[in-house]
Amino acid sequence: MEYRQLGATGTRVSELCFGTWRFGRRTNDVLETDEDDAHELLDAFADHGGNFIDSANIYGDPNGTSESYIGSWLETRDREKFVLTSKVYFEYDEDNPNGSGLSRTHIRNQIDKTLDNLGTDYLDLYYIHRWDEDTPIEETLSALTGLVEDGRVNYLGASTMAAWQLTKALWKADINDYQRFDVVQPLFHAGYYKDVEDYLSVAADQDLAVCPYSPLAGGFLTGKYTREDPDDPKSVQAPDGSRGSFDDRFERFYLSERGWKVLDEIRAVADEVDATPAQVSLRWLMDQDAFTCVPIIGARTVDQLEENVAAAAVSITDDQHDRITDARFNEDGVRWGH
Repeated sequence: MEYRQLGATGTRVSELCFGTWRFGRRTNDVLETDEDDAHELLDAFADHGGNFIDSANIYGDPNGTSESYIGSWLETRDREKFVLTSKVYFEYDEDNPNGSGLSRTHIRNQIDKTLDNLGTDYLDLYYIHRWDEDTPIEETLSALTGLVEDGRVNYLGASTMAAWQLTKALWKADINDYQRFDVVQPLFHAGYYKDVEDYLSVAADQDLAVCPYSPLAGGFLTGKYTREDPDDPKSVQAPDGSRGSFDDRFERFYLSERGWKVLDEIRAVADEVDATPAQVSLRWLMDQDAFTCVPIIGARTVDQLEENVAAAAVSITDDQHDRITDARFNEDGVRWGH
């Protein structure tokens, strides 16, 4: 993989970021990725030039397991060669009335736990995982700015929120001389744009890097799912063990008329460039020209990781890129509904 600037910052990251939300995660009592498998995946990512690793304080069971897996892996690596991220907001300690949110108290408590789990004294990028309606954004930004000033965090990021909330946070940072967000992490993929369009417009205008999560629509854009009923976009045949076969959020989040139309075009482009649908889907994101886009890939096996990383070697033309974009619209030029 090659490297690109992380938005307006001076830091360079690999073209793809590796997401570790599966590390230590249990779904229906099934452990998705244990520590040995996590280390194997991180080895493979690093061997391909990957240096950008994404985590969060609540990933894994118990909370912090993902960070701990990364920390044990880093014991035999040069920490300075990697760009590490984590996040704060969701409930970490249900017995603590201050165990969630974006208060100064919770942020300061969590950064210490995160750094301890990772076995490092600084974090390259710290995201707020969601917007906290109960804490003034000035308090949150002030606390985060303090982490930057004392050297525990290099850059700040924001995950999913409304466009107006992101705009407000940037404005408050500017007028109060707080550290502003340099990176955003929305749900964004080729089949999902309408609901995040304004958010991405803010990112483009403010020169923020975009690191979308679920860039393959939970596996839907890999092409391994087939539509059973042409009149029902929710009708899908899912391979055994795939997310579509055990995660009810899959249907709610990813299955739509728009999604199937986009997938058809992605499959057509993949055939033309001798690539897989997953690789074309990732390439479509990486080739965004309005902002720096670094998709966060997740993999349960090294083979899946190898396929995703190979997207860095895939090329699609502007016309092919536009065809995928235009598939989000119906024949009347109107965006397909969910």
